This record gives sequence, structure tokens and C-alpha cells, in this order.
Amino acid sequence: MMKKNSKKSGMVLIVALWIIVTLAGMVLVFGRKMKIELLISANRLAEAQVEWISQGALAYAAYLVENLDENAIFLTNGFDCEAVSLGGGYFWFLKQGEQDGLNYSFGLIDESSKLNLNTASFEMFLMLPQMTDELAASIVDWRNPDESSFEGGAKSEYYLLLNPPYQCKNGPFETVEELLLVKGCSMEILFGEDLNRNGFLDENENDGAENIPNDNMDGILDRGIYDFTTVYSNQSNAPADQEAMVNINSANTAGLTELLSGILDANRLNTVMGIIRRGRPFENILDFYARTGLSLAEFRQISSELTVGGRGRREGLININTAPKEVIACLPGLEEADVYDLVEYRASSDISNLEDISWVAEVLTSEKAAEIGGWLTTRSYQFSVDIVAVSGDGKAFKRFRAVLDKRFSPPQVLSWQDLTGLGWPLAPEILTNLRKGISPYENSIF
Repeated sequence: MMKKNSKKSGMVLIVALWIIVTLAGMVLVFGRKMKIELLISANRLAEAQVEWISQGALAYAAYLVENLDENAIFLTNGFDCEAVSLGGGYFWFLKQGEQDGLNYSFGLIDESSKLNLNTASFEMFLMLPQMTDELAASIVDWRNPDESSFEGGAKSEYYLLLNPPYQCKNGPFETVEELLLVKGCSMEILFGEDLNRNGFLDENENDGAENIPNDNMDGILDRGIYDFTTVYSNQSNAPADQEAMVNINSANTAGLTELLSGILDANRLNTVMGIIRRGRPFENILDFYARTGLSLAEFRQISSELTVGGRGRREGLININTAPKEVIACLPGLEEADVYDLVEYRASSDISNLEDISWVAEVLTSEKAAEIGGWLTTRSYQFSVDIVAVSGDGKAFKRFRAVLDKRFSPPQVLSWQDLTGLGWPLAPEILTNLRKGISPYENSIF
């Protein structure tokens, strides 16, 4: 009887142990599932947080653009754009830095500091870094509405033989990335070694053929044409005080006579007005200066009040105060020494001395100044911003590039491009530290 009870008790114990093991397993599985759910919820929260930080950063950029003076020269002065604290996370306005790419740069990007794909000439394209004769000709062919082909370029008969085939656009470029559809363009020409477009020489961009891209390991970031080209620079319908300015090509010379009478005596005034009447039309105000016999001091007193009226180019003007040397070098008729002189002069001058393009005549000969004058401006209306936003715990980040147009109030968003897929563009230590609870340097605006 004892044996039977012992055997029965043993079976009960075994069953109880199995139940306990099963319950323990269920608890472990449930706990693991809850942990996974918690991680998923935390990640979703981080994603939602970073999305709103991105929108807040865009609103901040729009505010900055709306309040920028059209003659803004130093676009990062007076506002924060690096590790700005917002909504429990942070954002940066990333931009292309110096040629060597050894330091990160931050701020707004002036689209008028670049060469416009829809207006620049074949000869101007040739001066861009990495540019080839074939690509320069093909760019012109791609945008031209007719079917006549530029020498070395391509029209539909070329593109229709590709796999897959497509037509030549015969219309304006809508994005810079559209260049990848054009004959002769490649990722290497467009982006150079900077495949993630952060303006910084990352480790994989300086290791030869070990990782993409296949770079030359020279310790310098070789940039493609992406950083120097745009489709957005446009001053048409800009809220400039054109009506209040004096049109030097107008048949009615009363306004110009009144303006000149304030700086010239009667004899000089008659002489200069005679030259003006015989010399019209003038291509640009630097052409006006070169052909009227005014001294530079006299010209600079009135240059900001002059316009060429409807003869002036409205799209594709280059802001001589913000353009990098690579873009200035594309202007017609300039030599390397001229580019150097222009860059050095503006770097050493007060902002007040750079408010209109007359300063170019102080650096260049009057003939060279007149040749490039039709391409120049000191006003900008379209700005791009490369927004990098990260959650406070470093679990999620977003990167967007937006183009804003200050001709509208509030500024209109012309483009909104998601660049998150290019990867984290800043120092890896920032994410590592955030995940450890270590915050980056804070410049709180809210």
C-alpha cells in the first residue's frame, strides 16, 4: 500500500514540475515578447519624435529664409544650425564645406551661388570640376526644345537605343539628379567621392578600392558637379524695388539725367548723356560703366539704383558674394588670377562694400567686368537646407533636403527630398553618445 501511494505521489510531483517548467517557459516567452514590444514601441516613439523634429527644423529654416536680407552674404551669421535642441532631440543644417572636406560645415545653402543647369552655356559647363566635353554638350541638348544636336551631345536617337530606352527630354531640368539620365554623366562625375553628400571626407571615401566609392586615397574630398549646380536660382517676380530703379536702356532719360546730375557737373553730364544715348542698349550695368567714361567712384555712387530693364537675365544669375571659386571660374572670360582676386577681395571687404555688383569693377578690368556682368547678382531668393534630425535617445534619425523660395510669404517649399537612405552623415560618435545618454553640444532655440 505504501509503494502504491509513493508511486502516485511521485507522478504528481513530476506533473507538478512539468507544469512549473511550462509556466516558467510561458513567463519567459511572455517577458521576451513584452521586451520586444517595448523596444518596438520605443523605436516607434523615436521615429515619431524625429519626424516632428524634422518638421520643426523646416519651420525654423523657413523663418530664417523669410527674414534674410536679399543681400545676405554670410548665411550662417546670427542663428544656430549645429546640434540645435528641439522636442527632446536635435537637428543640424548640414552643408558642403571647404574643398578638402576635413571639417563639417553647417548653415543654409544659397542656390544662387551655383551654376544653373537650365541657363549656363556649354563653355561655362566645361569649367566645372569633373566635367567632360561630352557631358557639357549633352546637357545643352537635353534641355533644348528642338531636335538639333550640339556637337558631341545626344538627342532621342541615342537614348532610344539604350536599355531601357527613353526620349531626350527637350525641356528644362527639374532636379540636379536628372543629370544621371544624360549621356556622359555618372555617379562619379555627379557626386565625386562624396556619395553620401555630406561634404566631409568619410573613411570609406579615402580607402582606395576597399569600399565604395573607388577613391584615390589622397586625403582630399574630390567633389563632383552636384555641389556646384542647381535648377532653382530664379529672380523673376522677386520683390525687388525694380520700379524705383532707373532703367539705363529707357528712351526716357529724365530719371537717369537727374541721377547723374547729383554726381557730375553740367559739362560732364552733357558728355556722358551723349555717350549714353549713342551707346544704348547696354547689356548690364557693368557694361554701362565700361562704356560711359564714368570713374569707378562716380559709378559706385549710383550703381545700386540702376537696372537694364527687360534686357536683364532673371533666371540663373550667380550671386558673386556667395559663389565658391569653382563656380566663379565658370564665368566667361575669367582667368585663374581673376577668380583668386575676386575671392580675396570679398573675403577682406566689409559687407557694406559688397551690396551691389559694382565692386567687381574694382577688381577686374572694365572689359572683363562687362563680360560677366550679365550673369551676376548680389541678391538671392532660393535657399536649400539639408536637415539632419535625431531623436534624443539616438535610436532614430531622418535626413531631408528642402529648397525654400523667399519670394513668397511664408517661403514656399519647392522641393522636399528624403536622404535618410544615404546613412548617418555626421560623426558616428554622436549617435553612440546619445544612446549612452550623453547629449551633443546644445544650442537650444525653444
